[in-house]
Amino acid sequence: MTRLLAAAAVVALLESTVAVPSDTIRVALVEGARVAEFRGLDIEVRELGCATCPRRSWRADGVRAVATGQGVEIDGRAAPGFRLTSDSPIRLNGREYPAALEVVRTGETLAIVNELRLEEYLVGVLRAETGDHWPSEALRAQAIVARTYAAYHRTLNVGKPYHVVASTTHQMYTGRVPPSSPVWPAVRDTAGLVLFWEGELFPAFYHSASGGYTEDPRTVFAARNMPALKAIRDDFSTASPHFYWSLDLRLADLTEILRRNGHDVGAVVAIEVTDRTPSLRVASLLVHGARGSARLRGNDFRRMIGYETVKSTLFAVAVDGSVAHFSGRGYGHGVGMSQWGAKGMAEQAYKAEQILEYYYPGATLGSLGAR
Repeated sequence: MTRLLAAAAVVALLESTVAVPSDTIRVALVEGARVAEFRGLDIEVRELGCATCPRRSWRADGVRAVATGQGVEIDGRAAPGFRLTSDSPIRLNGREYPAALEVVRTGETLAIVNELRLEEYLVGVLRAETGDHWPSEALRAQAIVARTYAAYHRTLNVGKPYHVVASTTHQMYTGRVPPSSPVWPAVRDTAGLVLFWEGELFPAFYHSASGGYTEDPRTVFAARNMPALKAIRDDFSTASPHFYWSLDLRLADLTEILRRNGHDVGAVVAIEVTDRTPSLRVASLLVHGARGSARLRGNDFRRMIGYETVKSTLFAVAVDGSVAHFSGRGYGHGVGMSQWGAKGMAEQAYKAEQILEYYYPGATLGSLGAR
């Protein structure tokens, strides 16, 4: 195994934030907020953003931050940003997060950033992405994949205010997890283990359920240097509640969705799948309207309607009168590990390493600190 340097996570936040230790990660909990309210015990609030000014700090049990002017205001004091720390978790939007939290200005709004140890972050990811009751080998596989994905983005976004977003944009993250949760041993047992592609970290994508076939990432993501990860037949995801799904969509609603997204074709009358990927997902389709037609990528069509509405691009569609009937399989983009497939494999006594070998053929397992 070639040695790989851990991500050089030194983030210069507004010219005054201290260097981030290499075993931590910065997670955006909230983007685009105008106001944020925090609760906790004896929270230390410290100003950020002026390298030559004395850093003022004070303590409070409740903190309200507001985007104002060119910065952030807390308790009548304005600064480019604030750092909140406490010996106890800090509560935001109904969830507890291990300190520290930072409130920074991004454009006209606020971003709330949780800076914490990578391994502690992964516990919050597993709790959000899987759950306490999944088989231990599925949890171990999820821990390795989530660590790989996070470490890759930490390297990619070094020097930015945050590395990943706590949403489906990157990975879900639930914040503080009780010590009794079984996701803790899954993270501890796999500490430092990541996947490599040709000796380098790569975005180890994963999804909820494949619908029977995974997908080559190069057909889904436009980013450069996507690994040539082979699509496979997946026989382990059938227990997913989303293995089969259906949707009835009113053509009038589809007409309006397309119009809002810059495709004013008039009243939709037909939908035609024109190209499929090797795993039979919709690569492109034509939507015919009273005033014209729009050719769309399957992934763009799914995004416009909603990822939770059209659960995957592995679908067939037929128009009947004023309604489009969709019949599909799977949930998510289909790239990499199927979470329900990993659960199914674990229930059949497969080990985490075998699960990863199945869903990431050609990838190798190694240590984050190794090269």
